[in-house]
Amino acid sequence: MNKVIRNTLPRKIILFILFRLSAAPGNVLADESFKPAPEGDILIADFEGSDYGDWQATGTALGTGPARGTLPGQMEVTGYQGSGLVNTFYNGDASTGTLTSPEFTIQRPYINFLIGGGGDPERTCIHLLADGRVVRTAVGPNTEPGGSEQLERQSWNVSDLAGQRVRIQIVDRHTGGWGHINVDHIVQSAIQRETVLDQERRFTFDRNYLNFPVKNGAAKRWIRLFIDGRKVREFDIELATSEPDFWVYLDVREFAGRQGTLQIDRYSAEGKTGFDAITQADAFPGQEHLYQEKRRPQFHFSSRRGWNNDTNGMVYYNGQYHLFYQHNPYGWNWGNMTWGHAVSADMVHWREWGDAIHPDALGTIYSGSAIVDQNNTAGLQTGMEKTIVAFYTAAGGNNQWSRGRPFTQSMAYSNDGGRTWTKYAQNPVLGNIVDSNRDPKVFWHQPTGKWIMVLWIEGKTLSIFTSADLKTWQRQHDIEGFFECPEMFELGLDGDPSNTRWVVYGASGDYKIGRFDGARFVADTDMIKFEYGNCFYASQTFNNIPASDNRRIQMGWGRGIVMPDMPFNQMILFPVTLSLHTTDAGIRMCVNPVKEIEGLHQGHRHWSNTTVHPGENPLAAVAGELFHLKAALKPQGADRCTLVIRDIPVSYDVSTQRLTCQGKSAPAALANGRISLEILVDRMSIEIFANGGSVYMPIGVDLTDHAALLELRSIGGDTLVESMDVYPLKSIWF
Repeated sequence: MNKVIRNTLPRKIILFILFRLSAAPGNVLADESFKPAPEGDILIADFEGSDYGDWQATGTALGTGPARGTLPGQMEVTGYQGSGLVNTFYNGDASTGTLTSPEFTIQRPYINFLIGGGGDPERTCIHLLADGRVVRTAVGPNTEPGGSEQLERQSWNVSDLAGQRVRIQIVDRHTGGWGHINVDHIVQSAIQRETVLDQERRFTFDRNYLNFPVKNGAAKRWIRLFIDGRKVREFDIELATSEPDFWVYLDVREFAGRQGTLQIDRYSAEGKTGFDAITQADAFPGQEHLYQEKRRPQFHFSSRRGWNNDTNGMVYYNGQYHLFYQHNPYGWNWGNMTWGHAVSADMVHWREWGDAIHPDALGTIYSGSAIVDQNNTAGLQTGMEKTIVAFYTAAGGNNQWSRGRPFTQSMAYSNDGGRTWTKYAQNPVLGNIVDSNRDPKVFWHQPTGKWIMVLWIEGKTLSIFTSADLKTWQRQHDIEGFFECPEMFELGLDGDPSNTRWVVYGASGDYKIGRFDGARFVADTDMIKFEYGNCFYASQTFNNIPASDNRRIQMGWGRGIVMPDMPFNQMILFPVTLSLHTTDAGIRMCVNPVKEIEGLHQGHRHWSNTTVHPGENPLAAVAGELFHLKAALKPQGADRCTLVIRDIPVSYDVSTQRLTCQGKSAPAALANGRISLEILVDRMSIEIFANGGSVYMPIGVDLTDHAALLELRSIGGDTLVESMDVYPLKSIWF
């Protein structure tokens, strides 16, 4: 039939008949298996060029050509295709203008496009013009403060305009909030592709996980899970609509045997990808390669999937160290802040217990701490186990669930050793004070019999609060000079538990030493530099360490240690012991790796009283990727002595008495003519401790493509190796 019509009727009449058929109920032209000739979509514009071509621009909102994503001062723009799009945010919302296409003929029943930005049908919109008249209009989704710069699919049915000559005009005549429009990838098509709101799928949970495909850079979608009509999870995710970069999972074991409804805020049918590809299983794709990935740290903790940042809730209980951490379970980037949870018997070998505290209507779960309520002061204990209580910031407004809510402090508790967690029914326990006050550090103060909370308030101000029952808190005193993630603890000076000082620090680790009476902290020092590396941030120390151990043990976030092409991102720095010592410069805190590192040693090479001449390398026969090194070096004529670790130099300059690595530098004076070094080498980091821990330099660096070799170089003269020990290390995962 098609062939006969093509040979006997003019082309315009053929198209008109076909498009009229396509508008009829039950037509087959709306199915992708059948399209009118010529087959396929007809591209109107994809805005991938350096300019707008034969489109006509007016005003100042369009710039000189298509935008390459997000413009200065704009929230992140997502959901466009390729690298270019129309984005009228040039010079901000105050600019205006129009962009008009040349005339073209309607040859398909639908015009599909991506659109975002403002939602004004006259001032921020896209028009279809026929004979100069507006015959179709579409707008972005945003009309109020907040919102998203995500482009979504929209579509016009233009079958009644078949064969007509038309133009498209993109309009920005609005100068207020959301006074811009974003448009991309305009095509004529036989298939209508349009975003559907609040699409749902139903599951009966009989497996461990719901698995989600992720594509970095894809449009973010909001996912909600309802159980018995109650929303129990909400998160955003860069849901893949093509081949995923990796898969993430939602653990649904707590809902076993129950029915759940999974909802997506915006849905575009793209075949068996994206929302349609979410499936139940007892494992997650890629699990067979877990911990074997190229950039997986081998003796530092990193989450199985997703992003991690601050250490949280660090507490020792019943033979186990509990490490909680800021976690995005559903993506490679920061977001969806949740408390991940891992446990260890030695602070070296870690086992994930899954996510412990999830976002809710009060907000996403920002940083905080955990304690063991030995005396049941909160009255939450129900069995023989002591109650572990976690304090966290509920970051209101950081998900759709909590929009408009302030930042407050809440608590959750566990009566089964940390395996399951219940949020306190009367949360929050401390209301909003100002803006984004956050990161409660809670500990017991024995002399006053009170609980202490140190909280970041604003600027560089921390506040001390006290409580007898963990539920009601009184503000006592402010401490100046620190930004977010506060920490406060007591240490014996030079190992003497009867002669103590208090230490206070914020996220940077820089600290003050002073005295604390249970309500007020009085500093005896100015701010003291803590570390000299490139990746330290937001550390915390363990609460409830047994008195028989008497160590103050810290773990921090290895900020900025990026893991490209991995299904996880960021890591936790190796645990260190903190101690106070009297030095020529005054009382200072020293930092040393915990002794438990020795449990990873496999093999040992030792050198002593060995002179290294220029051009020699006593480490030439040593190869590997994971190391614990100790060295005491005496320059004897050398200008510089350098340990080269998998191509990365750790260098000591004798004249300046400074230690350098990857552009970072620290003062390290020779002691009796000697520089002492202790170094931990993993796939993504080199952690340097010098002169008994008086210098701490954690360095994030990707070593995975570097030669697995070591060197010791003496430059400009000889270096005496008083002693040097090299220990290859085992992985903690195998």
